[in-house]
Amino acid sequence: MGAGHAHPLHLDRPSPVHRLPPQVKILATLLFTVVVVATPRTEIWAFGGYALLLAAVAAAARVPALWLAKRATIELPFVLLAVALPFAGHGERITWLGMSLSVDGLYGAWNIVAKGTLGVLASLLLAASTTMRDLILGLDRLRCPAVFTQIATFMLRYLDILADDARRMRIARLSRGYDPRFLWQVKAFAVSVGSLFLRAYERGERVYLAMVSRGYDGRLPRPEGGGASAAQWAQSAVLPASAAAIALAAVLG
Repeated sequence: MGAGHAHPLHLDRPSPVHRLPPQVKILATLLFTVVVVATPRTEIWAFGGYALLLAAVAAAARVPALWLAKRATIELPFVLLAVALPFAGHGERITWLGMSLSVDGLYGAWNIVAKGTLGVLASLLLAASTTMRDLILGLDRLRCPAVFTQIATFMLRYLDILADDARRMRIARLSRGYDPRFLWQVKAFAVSVGSLFLRAYERGERVYLAMVSRGYDGRLPRPEGGGASAAQWAQSAVLPASAAAIALAAVLG
């Protein structure tokens, strides 16, 4: 399944996390994220515990902290939104450095930053330790809808081809005097996008007909084996189970 591509976020490392089957890593990441989201925002120490768990996973997967920090900046737009909440919130207010801040807004900002950051870091660790092909295989083994996994597979397989088509179209536009700085030339870009869509659609039709003529029955062949052992499921369960224990201690404490 897929073309065996490694996505830009994947780090090829000989680590126990990399060797785990993809389905156990996907499920562990999902359960960990659910626990983080379900944790009350007032239990601040619990989020510190979650961060330590992710730090342990990063160390086991040999993923550098600087690598994670750079790529976690994708959440900056949400952080900027969170900064405005203490000023725009209602209810009880406190004064800090001459500024009137909403207590509820402060908790809301903390909630967005803490849970968003932990979710992004968990996703980055999953991506760093799993190739795109293995991610799709893992979803398929977790009984994800076949339509979703097949669309993702074809996207992975033909993404490079579409990107190359788009690059050639851009070169052709530039050779004909196209300058993206001029607003009135946006029509050329729009025409190229439409042409790229038509090419992709026609290529998809041709590929589908070729697959049907070769016995395609609505499901791509799956590689033999690939199942996870009980020990591997137990290893992957350490992260969500530890997070659940922290959440339970925070709520009951």
